[in-house]
Amino acid sequence: MSVYDTVTEQILKELEAGTPPWVQSWQSSLPRNIVSKKEYRGTNVLLLWTAAAKKGYRSPYWLTFKQAGDLQGKVKRGEKATWIVYAASQTKKDEKGEEIEHRFLKWYFVFKVEQTEGISHPERPPVKPIGEVKEFIDALGANVIHGNTRAYYLPKCDQIHLPDPEDFKTMADYYAVALHEHTHWTGHSSRLNRPLVTKFGTEEYAEEELVAELGSAFLCSHLQVTPVLREDHAAYIKSWIKVLKEDKRAIFKASALAAKAVDYLRSFSREEAGDA
Repeated sequence: MSVYDTVTEQILKELEAGTPPWVQSWQSSLPRNIVSKKEYRGTNVLLLWTAAAKKGYRSPYWLTFKQAGDLQGKVKRGEKATWIVYAASQTKKDEKGEEIEHRFLKWYFVFKVEQTEGISHPERPPVKPIGEVKEFIDALGANVIHGNTRAYYLPKCDQIHLPDPEDFKTMADYYAVALHEHTHWTGHSSRLNRPLVTKFGTEEYAEEELVAELGSAFLCSHLQVTPVLREDHAAYIKSWIKVLKEDKRAIFKASALAAKAVDYLRSFSREEAGDA
C-alpha cells in the first residue's frame, strides 16, 4: 500500500466514524517540532492531531528519536512513534538519456514530548483574547456583509456573506465560520486563483469545501478558537468520503492548498508560517 493510500485510509476511518480529524482537534495548538519550533504543515497536521487526540496528549511539541537523544533525553520504553510524511525526489534517466526528477512521499517517525523523559516540556502558547481574532479578520480587509440567514462566499462579487454574530451560539462559532469563508476568499482570481465552484453536489464543490474546512481548522488552532461541530457537517462528510475514495491524493492536495491559503491570510498580520 502506498503512502497516499495509507494516509487516505486513516482519514477515511475518521470521516466514516462521523468526526473529521481536523474538528476534534480544533482546541489543540498547531503541532510544532520542539527543536526547530516550526509548525508542521498540510496532511502532517491532520496525522499529528489524530494521534494526539487518541492518546490525550496536550503539548503541541513533537520530535524525532534522534532529536530526543540530542536533547540529552530519551523516548520512554514501550512508546510507539507516530508516522508522518515528507516529500523526496530522485533523478532518473529516461530512454533518451535525459534526466527526469521523480517526486514521491516517504515516511518518518516522531514522538510527542510527553512520550519522552529527561526533556523539559516547553509551555503551551498563551491563549489569545477573542479580540485578537477580530483584529486578525479585520486586517484582511475583505468585503463582509452581515445580516444573512446563511454563510457563503460569492466569487462573482468578491463578497463574504455572514449571519450576524449574535445569531451564532458562541462567538467562537461565528469566527470559525468567518475563517471558513475567508479561506474561500483566498481562492479569488486576484489572490490564489483556485477554481471556485458554487454548485453544491459536484466533486469540485466538495474539494473546495474541504480546502476551506481545513483552512478554517488550521486558523482556528492558530488563533485558539474552539467552535462546535456544525449541523451541516454530515452532508459534507458524505461528499468528502466520496472524493477521498475516488482520489487517494485528494487529501494531500486539499491540505496543501489550505496551508497555502492560511499562509496568505496570516501574511496580513506579518506572521511567518513554518514549513516542517
